[in-house]
Amino acid sequence: MERYYQPEIECASREQILAWQNERLVRQVQHVWDNVPYYRKKMEEKGLTPADVKGVEDLYKLPFLSKDDLREAYPYGLMGKPLKDCVRIQSTSGTTGKRVVAFYTQHDIDLWEDCCARAIVAAGGTNEDVCQVSYGYGLFTGGPGLNGGSHKVGCLTIPTSSGNTERQIMFIRDLNATILCCTPSYAAYLAESMKEMGLTPEEIPLKAGIFGAEAWSQEMRRDIEKTLGIKAYDIYGLTELSGPGVSFECSAQTGMHINEDHFIAEIIDPDTGEVLPEGTMGELVFTSITKEAFPLLRYRTRDICVLRHEDCPCGRTHIKMSKPMGRSDDMLIIKGVNVFPSQIETVLMGQSFAPNYQIIVDRVNNTDTMEVLVEMTPEMFSDQLSHVAEKEKQVVAALKAMLGIYAKVRLVAPKSITRSEGKAVRVIDKRKI
Repeated sequence: MERYYQPEIECASREQILAWQNERLVRQVQHVWDNVPYYRKKMEEKGLTPADVKGVEDLYKLPFLSKDDLREAYPYGLMGKPLKDCVRIQSTSGTTGKRVVAFYTQHDIDLWEDCCARAIVAAGGTNEDVCQVSYGYGLFTGGPGLNGGSHKVGCLTIPTSSGNTERQIMFIRDLNATILCCTPSYAAYLAESMKEMGLTPEEIPLKAGIFGAEAWSQEMRRDIEKTLGIKAYDIYGLTELSGPGVSFECSAQTGMHINEDHFIAEIIDPDTGEVLPEGTMGELVFTSITKEAFPLLRYRTRDICVLRHEDCPCGRTHIKMSKPMGRSDDMLIIKGVNVFPSQIETVLMGQSFAPNYQIIVDRVNNTDTMEVLVEMTPEMFSDQLSHVAEKEKQVVAALKAMLGIYAKVRLVAPKSITRSEGKAVRVIDKRKI
């Protein structure tokens, strides 16, 4: 039976959701106009006032915000509340540049934790579960967000943070953890480590995992599920909006429900900024309609995905976003071809490799080159050199079929690529050096 944390919201009618969005958007635009001079100036430059936004249908009129704006306005330029009303800051991981600091009132934190609680319940969590939160704590939003959501659900919460894999596995086993929250790359590493210990899925007490903060493929999901004996759920969020819990997967696992009572989502053409029709792949843009301290309007996430309204077997009515297919800003362009790491991961998993790889891009004699380092399995490592060479050729062919361009493939020894306890570093682009 499907469970909900806030059924009256999660299963609300489309009419009710739109009514919430219209009312909250109008109020938020006025709040930003009154309290955020940086954004007010951007509106004035477009000849806009709050009176021009009467509901969601007018959202397209508003100017975008980007990470460059957040850096320019650092640290206090986009605050919507005075410091005395704020109780916390969180910060981005800095994987795409300088860190961005976001502010929270207590009300902001309460709503954020509600969103994370919805995700935990959607993954089957109840007050009888033991939830091990292995996202990083501190400035990174992953740990605090899922920690707060776990408390609201009533789970026994194990705040292990990231790292110390031996201790992570000890707590999972000794305390019978049933839900694991961490990045997918770290979940894969935990799974690999437990398999090396000789543990079978039946000997691992986990039943579900809530994994986010980085892109991961369906093949990687199936591998983690098989090794740990769990159902793996996706969760999405950005520090700029609140953190994890902006959207989450339900039991259907056909996309992530966006918490539309707090966020309005759009898909735009990343080059022109034009709003695209539902079902079209493009860049995801979010407007936060309930955030008080850091109220971002039309924030460009740079994540590439698709939005769809559809009836869901779980009973939730909020729009779904697909798993992000890559990013418009760190998407690789190799010889004029758009390449996403997730495409390479799909090929490698299809060739029975573990998701431990690194992509090295360079420019030699004015021509782009791409090399993919792939860890061999222990069994493959013991094969004859001729067998390894043949496997490299197979991967090269599979990548050529997927991408349409040649990529050099080098199979390397097991565990020779550094493991990640947070976001995995998949791409080294030497062209920028």
